[in-house]
Amino acid sequence: MTIKNNIWVIIPAAGVGRRMGSATPKQYLLLNDKPVLEHTLNIFMAHDAVSEIVVAVSKEDEYWATLSISNQKPVLLAEGGKERSDSVLNGLKYIESQANDDDWVLVHDAARPCLRKEDLSLLIDSLSTHSVGGILAVPVRDTMKRAVAKTNLINKTVDRDDLWHALTPQMFRYKMLKDALEMALRKDQEITDEASAIELAGFQPKLIEGHADNIKITRPEDLELAAFFLRQAHSGN
Repeated sequence: MTIKNNIWVIIPAAGVGRRMGSATPKQYLLLNDKPVLEHTLNIFMAHDAVSEIVVAVSKEDEYWATLSISNQKPVLLAEGGKERSDSVLNGLKYIESQANDDDWVLVHDAARPCLRKEDLSLLIDSLSTHSVGGILAVPVRDTMKRAVAKTNLINKTVDRDDLWHALTPQMFRYKMLKDALEMALRKDQEITDEASAIELAGFQPKLIEGHADNIKITRPEDLELAAFFLRQAHSGN
């Protein structure tokens, strides 16, 4: 499908990943002999629909300059913020003079290096004419439990019907996303992802079913699992 508007990618990469227990931020840990962030960037560099990529890194970042990214598709650098939403908003402001209100913006986690090209294409094609936008997600398959607050005791079993695991990329129009993030931050509302900001603004994003191997590297064991998924992808299995 032909997309009439530019497609920008914003990758917030200013986090330190404390749960990894590593002095190196998780997006720069080696994964199959290449930093996690390089794997992530290569996904979008290789996709024909993507116009430009913005990476938001912290002012203290010592690792970005060591990456060996070499591709003709432009990668722009914006300053990261304290929270993910701050980094995304900084990225949006960085391209403000170049982006049109109706351009699409894909926001993707720096530590999700296993996104399938087919899922990225499905997201773009499915939402190209949608009035709001949406996200990649997978339906919840496991039994869900809610704990008693601040304990490991089960309070109740939660009905998993119509529950989905939110993934990235999350795809929205430039102005709609920027306005929604700014409004949520002004009102001090909790934003866990871009879709939550859009929801707080009164819109209903669409869920596009992707694959569960689009994991976010959060804990040490995730790195080994991501390495396995990438090896499987490269072997064609």
